[in-house]
Amino acid sequence: MLKFIAILLSAVLLFSSPAWADESPAQLFELQCAGCHVNGGNIVRRGKTLKLKALEKNGYATVEAIVAIITNGKGNMSAYKDRLNESEIQSVAEYVLDRAHQNWN
Repeated sequence: MLKFIAILLSAVLLFSSPAWADESPAQLFELQCAGCHVNGGNIVRRGKTLKLKALEKNGYATVEAIVAIITNGKGNMSAYKDRLNESEIQSVAEYVLDRAHQNWN
């Protein structure tokens, strides 16, 4: 019986969606990004914020560019292609650019 429960639990964990699977872009950002980028800032590298001026200066002022860095990472920025699916990455990128245009207010 114990073996059956262990197999069942393993199957549930293996085939269940991640906790953030049905999250909004704002919730995904909070769960995946805000640890380093709270309010569009950057606790690791000051000049690499998600503020519009920094995005423009660093060549990330488009959804496509933000998708690329979320997907593949760069330098201290981890890749998220193994944590988020394409749709989630796209929605987070759109959220980041929208918030940047609103000055993260």
